[in-house]
Amino acid sequence: MKNYFDVSGKYAVVTGASSGLGRQFALCLAEQGCNVAILARRLEKLEEVKKECEAFGVKCLAIRCDVTDTQNIVDAVAQITSEFGRIDILINNAAAGFATPAVEATDEIWQRVIDTNVNGVFYVAREVGKVMLKQNYGRIVNIGSFHCQVTMNGVPRSGYSTAKGAVLMMSKALAAEWAKNGITVNVLGPGYFKSEMADKVTDEKYDAGIRNGCPMGRRGNPGELNGAMLYLASDASSYVTGQLLLVDGGWTIV
Repeated sequence: MKNYFDVSGKYAVVTGASSGLGRQFALCLAEQGCNVAILARRLEKLEEVKKECEAFGVKCLAIRCDVTDTQNIVDAVAQITSEFGRIDILINNAAAGFATPAVEATDEIWQRVIDTNVNGVFYVAREVGKVMLKQNYGRIVNIGSFHCQVTMNGVPRSGYSTAKGAVLMMSKALAAEWAKNGITVNVLGPGYFKSEMADKVTDEKYDAGIRNGCPMGRRGNPGELNGAMLYLASDASSYVTGQLLLVDGGWTIV
């Protein structure tokens, strides 16, 4: 029986892989036999994830990389291509939170979120895209959010929603530009999942908003994004590009 989601033997890059969803994505790919290069600012955390990935018998590179630093990205991509020879999959996951009321948001807070969630996503896609264009093949999965489409009542989301909306339109533009070169660019839009970033802005009011706003009445569980990620990262989605795939427990249907 053919496995349409097969990524075994391929080479992937996962940003923001030191914890949270990035770590989950890296481990999922490794479990499926995909070699992974994991990027984040905290190298000591990456080394722990590297050991977990290598336990599945695949190659894993742990590279310190700040996605707001273009030279970091250029150097990381050069190291990956030197070691792997190619990049088949990019899971563009690195992100920064924003739960500050608009009138209290300093320029620095706003800029940090835009630099990481918008500029960083573009910079990484641009540099990896150069490799994929030479191959005439690639699967880029930019991690957005259901905030690509909606915001949240009672919780300040101006910066984060703005950034994630930009990721969606950026992905559509890249998808159109690279479609004839065998490269797909899609957005995976999680609802609320437990993660290190989410835990920093969690309180009872926040949790109540999730319970009341999400038809399933809960956060997503570990692993519930993996199937959607593998679909977009594999050849199962070879004729899908520029799309937003929401995994949000039904948040955006009400």
